[in-house]
Amino acid sequence: MGQVLHGSATTTAAVRRAIQHSQASLRALAKRYGINQKTVAKWKRRTSVADLPTGPREPRSTSLSVTDEAIVVAFRRHTLLPLDDCLYALQATIPHLTRSSLHRCLARHGIGRLPDVEGDKAPKKKFKAYPIGFFHVDIAEVQTAEGKLYLFVAIDRTSKFAFAQLVEKANRVTASAFLVALSRPCPIASTRC
Repeated sequence: MGQVLHGSATTTAAVRRAIQHSQASLRALAKRYGINQKTVAKWKRRTSVADLPTGPREPRSTSLSVTDEAIVVAFRRHTLLPLDDCLYALQATIPHLTRSSLHRCLARHGIGRLPDVEGDKAPKKKFKAYPIGFFHVDIAEVQTAEGKLYLFVAIDRTSKFAFAQLVEKANRVTASAFLVALSRPCPIASTRC
C-alpha cells in the first residue's frame, strides 16, 4: 500500500522510523539518507512518522473582519442564494468583499455548497411567483464576538436583487430606515418598491 507524502517530502515513513531507532550521529544519518542534518534532528525528536498538519490552527480571513464573516454566513444561511448572487448583494454592505474571499469564508464555515434537494432533507419548496418589484423582507439575528446584531434582508425573488443591512437594534426606527435605504438602490420603478 502506497503512502501519501506532501510535495516537498524528502523521506518516507520507513526512513523516518529508521532514523528514530538509529543510534548513529546526525551527520552519519544525514549522509546515509542524503538529507539535511536538521531534517534528521526533527525526525529524531518526533514520536510519530506522520507529517504534522501545516497552516493556521484557527483559519480566519485576512481581508474580512469577524463581523463581516458573520454577515456573510447569516446572509447565505438565510437566503440560500448562489455564490455570485450573494457577492452582488453583499458588496453594497461589505465593499472590500471579493468573490474569492466570499468563497473561502463560506467554505470555512461549511456552507460553500448549497444543500442538495434530494436525499434525507426535505425538498426545497419553490417560491410563489410574484411580479418583479415584490420584495420579501426578513430579519436574522447575527452573533458576533462583539455581541448580538441584526441583519435586515430584502430579496426580489424574480430579479434576484437583494439588499442587506446590519444594525445593532431591531426596532421600528431601524426597520423604517432599512426600507428607506432599500428604496435608494432599488432598480425597479419607485411605485413598485
